[in-house]
Amino acid sequence: MRLTDNNRNWGFGLCFLYLRNVQRLPFDHKRVYRIYRELELNLRIKPKRRLKRAAPEPLMIPESINQVWSMDFMHDQLEDGRCFRILNVIDDFNREALDMEIDLSIPAGRVIRPLNRIIEWRGKPSAIRCDNGPEYSSAVVQNWADENEIRIQFIQPGKPQQNAFVERSNRTVRYEWLSQHYWTDL
Repeated sequence: MRLTDNNRNWGFGLCFLYLRNVQRLPFDHKRVYRIYRELELNLRIKPKRRLKRAAPEPLMIPESINQVWSMDFMHDQLEDGRCFRILNVIDDFNREALDMEIDLSIPAGRVIRPLNRIIEWRGKPSAIRCDNGPEYSSAVVQNWADENEIRIQFIQPGKPQQNAFVERSNRTVRYEWLSQHYWTDL
């Protein structure tokens, strides 16, 4: 009883391992489980909420440069604990990283700035694929896309594989660059 008072979120498995390996008590798992149940220590396991989703749309593979770009955010921390964000923009045709905007905060208005920079030297895309984040679905970004005649393609909620090219790029950035160093400043 004292064991579970001190460790409220320990389930049967942790209690049994503690009694057997740390306390060196010769109890088998059946005896410990019987006592655990008699003391009504069972933790309630919340069932997962299942979202009803439509069938996933297949990932469209572009046939030329500037047909579809993808955008996504990444998060990490500086050495002093401050969080920063990285906006990655890639061309889906050749998986070329077009821009990486890094700052402590990147609101919707700041999402447009790197896109305008890329369009100046690269030309504009037919569509930009992104998730349903508040920065992308804001009126500022929607108005900018309408003015530039660019279609914003939102992926289905909970389906990051529909934005697979930029997600794969994010993984490379995280493991080959971000995780290799402790960053003291931007």
